[in-house]
Amino acid sequence: MAATDFKDYYAILGISKTATPEEIKQAFRKLARKFHPDVNPGNKQAEARFKEVSEAYEVISDPDKRKKYDQFGQYWKQAGEGFPSGGVGADMGNFDFSQYGNFDEFINELLGRFGGASPGAGRQNYSYRTSTGAPSGFGSFNDFGFQDAGASTAQDSEAAIALTFAEAFNGVQKRFSLGNETIDVRIPSGAKTGTRLRVRGKGQINPMTQQRGDLYLKVELQPHSFFQMEGDNLVCEVAITPDEATLGASIDVPTPDGSVNVKLPAGVRSGQSLRLRGKGWPLAKGGRGDQLVKVAIAPPKDLSQQEREYYEKIRAIRTYNPRSHLQQVKL
Repeated sequence: MAATDFKDYYAILGISKTATPEEIKQAFRKLARKFHPDVNPGNKQAEARFKEVSEAYEVISDPDKRKKYDQFGQYWKQAGEGFPSGGVGADMGNFDFSQYGNFDEFINELLGRFGGASPGAGRQNYSYRTSTGAPSGFGSFNDFGFQDAGASTAQDSEAAIALTFAEAFNGVQKRFSLGNETIDVRIPSGAKTGTRLRVRGKGQINPMTQQRGDLYLKVELQPHSFFQMEGDNLVCEVAITPDEATLGASIDVPTPDGSVNVKLPAGVRSGQSLRLRGKGWPLAKGGRGDQLVKVAIAPPKDLSQQEREYYEKIRAIRTYNPRSHLQQVKL
């Protein structure tokens, strides 16, 4: 583990490793006032510093997190220097720190940042947003004693959740790991890309008030091999032959409820859509949207000798010219 992985939260807060809870709180409030985004609008350096200070306080102000952080710091130092014979090695205080590939993985786990990957397995980074619209840890200006010291804002978090079409269509129960906490979330039928699901009381903790916000899960539908979404409608594309397009036909089309028989009108054009009412996506107000079947005329690539002869006969006697109107086109 590289030395640059580790963050010295005590140095970030400007306190000693023996600082009392009151000293930690005072140091945090002082720095929070200095670097708060409301005091430094548009200052990216101040914003980054505020996030760093907030993260340090969230860890050091909690006795259990502080203990694990101190143990990890000792492990990191010994890992960098090489463990002496008889040393504690990877297991310190019955906690296996060697499972983390870097400092960020350890902190994400410690702070319960949303993610399902196991330590050391390439944890994804999620961008949290708070109820104020600022990055995680940015409480309201009042939270730091500038105006109404009694006012406080809970910290809402947001994370993406990927669902298959089947899971979103039927509804599903998902289990998530939030640090040391495991929660079960019921995804209702009809979720689609952009849907935000609220999980009450599972967001970030305001470091000043210890009030916990809500977790918002933003749905992202994984691509499907046949279906697509257009608003509340389910869309698919079905290939038909030239003779089916010319003469009309009955074809079978997959829907979420199983295959249904659809009658193609004679003369249907490529790109034209047929509407199957009530066969689309579940609606929040109840019922179902429609399924749109887009027609794509697909000429055969390999013809038998007899088929080729018939196509040539049709060409010889054909009277319809779909390009006749192009003769009138001018710049």
